Amino acid sequence: MRKVLISTDFSENAMNAIRYALELFKYERSEFIIFHAYADEVYENTLEMSRELFEAFREKVQERSDRELQAILKEMLSISPNPRHEYNFRSVFGSLVDVSNDLVDSENADVLVMGTKGATDQREITFGSNTLQVIKYVKCPVLAIPSRFHDVHPKHILYTTDYMLPCQRRELKLVSTIAKKFVATVHFLYISPFSSLSFRQQDNKFLLSCFLSDNKTQFHQQEGKDIPSRIHTFIKDHKIDMLVMTNSRHSYLEHVLHTSKVEEIGLQIQIPFLVLQNLPRN
Repeated sequence: MRKVLISTDFSENAMNAIRYALELFKYERSEFIIFHAYADEVYENTLEMSRELFEAFREKVQERSDRELQAILKEMLSISPNPRHEYNFRSVFGSLVDVSNDLVDSENADVLVMGTKGATDQREITFGSNTLQVIKYVKCPVLAIPSRFHDVHPKHILYTTDYMLPCQRRELKLVSTIAKKFVATVHFLYISPFSSLSFRQQDNKFLLSCFLSDNKTQFHQQEGKDIPSRIHTFIKDHKIDMLVMTNSRHSYLEHVLHTSKVEEIGLQIQIPFLVLQNLPRN
């Protein structure tokens, strides 16, 4: 059974991500666990409280969180009364990254879904700070959904890679399954100033082609240094409706996440963004 974690801050952006996930995994037996991490909410509003009042306020926040999560589950059942799906919820006192990682471990989750932005929905910011922290540090694939994206039937998936590291089979299987269910083509894009591949890159490219042999795939190679611009152009030219990148040391995404370039990509990409963490997991 597919285990899907979905983080919510009870915003419309988060609800849009929930709708997307329900449709994306409609063909699979899946358990959806909707969770809300509420420590920041408590701490930000209790700066001058006594410990006794703090604990009482914390209990109030959890009770409110539980009620709102139950309302979301009710809405999910009305949206998708899918016999293949199970729904559960968690209200957890902790930071979003810590709670996410704890649930990833305890539930052996396949993917964590969230909106690209939270309740503030600032238009000039593509990735909210919480989304960036989750993408950087949570130890399972993260699927970030833009607030204004509603087409949940991917036909062209772009996977940008430098072929330097072999990918984890479990994470590749997630990509393969999504593509297969929607009969989507997976486009692999390698961007480099150099035209040739090393033996390591050739071997890893071959492994990718073998693992996705049941999928429709196309391999592309472009010379250049401006990765965000190349990605943006490729997305437009090939009508891409999901972007996949791997977050690992010295990868395209690591460079993007640790520089201002994350907004160069984000401001121009308004499609679901699946981040693989390339970590060995059962």
